[in-house]
Amino acid sequence: MSNIRIGEKGPVLLGRAILAPMSGVTDVAMRRIARRFGASLVVSEMVASDSYVKGDEESRLRAEGEGVSPHVVQIAGRDPYWMGEAARLAEASGADVVDINMGCPAKKVTGGYAGSALMRTPDLAHSLVAATVAAVKIPVTLKMRLGWDDTCLNAAALARRAEQAGVAMITIHGRTRAQFYTGRANWAAIRAIVEAVSIPVVANGDCASADDARAMLAASGAAGVMIGRAAVGRPWLVGRIAAALEGLADDEPSPAQKRDAALEHFHGLIDQMGPRVGVRHARKHLAAYADHARPPTPGREDPDRRRLVTSEDPREVAALLARFFDDLDSRARAA
Repeated sequence: MSNIRIGEKGPVLLGRAILAPMSGVTDVAMRRIARRFGASLVVSEMVASDSYVKGDEESRLRAEGEGVSPHVVQIAGRDPYWMGEAARLAEASGADVVDINMGCPAKKVTGGYAGSALMRTPDLAHSLVAATVAAVKIPVTLKMRLGWDDTCLNAAALARRAEQAGVAMITIHGRTRAQFYTGRANWAAIRAIVEAVSIPVVANGDCASADDARAMLAASGAAGVMIGRAAVGRPWLVGRIAAALEGLADDEPSPAQKRDAALEHFHGLIDQMGPRVGVRHARKHLAAYADHARPPTPGREDPDRRRLVTSEDPREVAALLARFFDDLDSRARAA
């Protein structure tokens, strides 16, 4: 089986398909499920370095890794001190890898000169990387974009400096910050970063299938692929892609397996956040699970789906969620 080693003493990944860190999405319950279905690696939601160190409860929940191995915590910020302290805290809390976010395009992040905004200040970006690497004994990885915009395509240069500072792996989203998520990711442009460094490079952006993953690897020359939005409502997808890339059976889970995974995810959020917050936080996931189980009909509202994403009652939500997959099972048996 193909694998990726993160650093000289870091974890060896079985396979080449990774679940992307997605703010407000890749909670620990989703990551546990994705790993169980065969994802080669999963990464936490982005954690603001200073808030995490100062004991913010939401940051702690985002960095939670119980039942996930290897456990990767992604941190963000623009102050070397706080980045180093956050890395130390993550390591002390059980993280196997720390990932640095230099790719988030959100205005609330770049407005604070963090995330992808750091690609406009390469010296500051380098100092953040160096401080993070120096703070811990575990591997440090880096996620970024091709550049800030088409006039600032500096990912290759930043990658070389990051490797020199001790970064063990780099993930590149094949868009600039200016693009946000519009257009198509430029997988071929990632090849310049692959050729600039000797550490593993992972390609990210618009991977929704095994065919996409194969095309990404061929175009970019990357060591692996990272799957983000396509895995929402389908945490089993990353494992299926990992299996397909190795020439192994990548069978679609049964409706019952999907139902059990969706319910596990929902109940995991309730257990972690409490009924009121957990139900509301789950809604983006609930909508995605429902749409995959019962594709919506254009121009026609599904009353079950509407109730699923508006109910405040965890028992009703769980029953509705199960119904979507039970209906899927019935349709599959009738086909």
